[in-house]
Amino acid sequence: MNKVDWRIQGFEFVNCNCDFGCPCQFNSLPTHGNCQALGAIKIEQGYFGDTRLDGLAFAMTLKWPGAIHQGDGQAQAFIDERADDQQREALLAILSGETSEPGATFFNVFASTLTKMHDPVFCPIEIEGNVENRQATVKVADLIEASGKPIVNPVTGEEHRARIDLPHGFEYAVAEVADGSTRAHKDIPLELTGTHCHMTHLDIGPQGVHH
Repeated sequence: MNKVDWRIQGFEFVNCNCDFGCPCQFNSLPTHGNCQALGAIKIEQGYFGDTRLDGLAFAMTLKWPGAIHQGDGQAQAFIDERADDQQREALLAILSGETSEPGATFFNVFASTLTKMHDPVFCPIEIEGNVENRQATVKVADLIEASGKPIVNPVTGEEHRARIDLPHGFEYAVAEVADGSTRAHKDIPLELTGTHCHMTHLDIGPQGVHH
């Protein structure tokens, strides 16, 4: 695929099956030895070549039998039904990782570890979130429901705040860590409760994260 200039800026929500903090963020093996995750992005401003992507949303369910880098993963994309044909092609091209520089984005890195890509689903997607407040809700048709909330101190009951700072990360620069839950019912079922969640102001293009 020919390289096309693109950029998406917006809100990103991720919930996986690891404990809070997620060892993968530190190049360690996942908490339970495998990885299951939902990623959802609400684009505030974005483009793919001449195609505008403002206001659209997409989500991904992903699953690996071991650590991500060990491969044999599978994924499924959910694309905002409001997207026209060009916008759908653009979003799927970004998600494929083929329009990123090798290793530069999480789209490209994850794609290199997948052996099965389920057919994409075009459907209503609603994503609301506040990074600083660590609050989010995600609804993908009647197929996925997810939420994020602040981690609570088990002694005082007060909200706990923690951030992950990745100066050379391929997904984000800084993310807020939260308490996430997800139920997904399509080709990659997920049942996650009280597990790692991170939220970030996503800003990424084919060369990687914009700083």
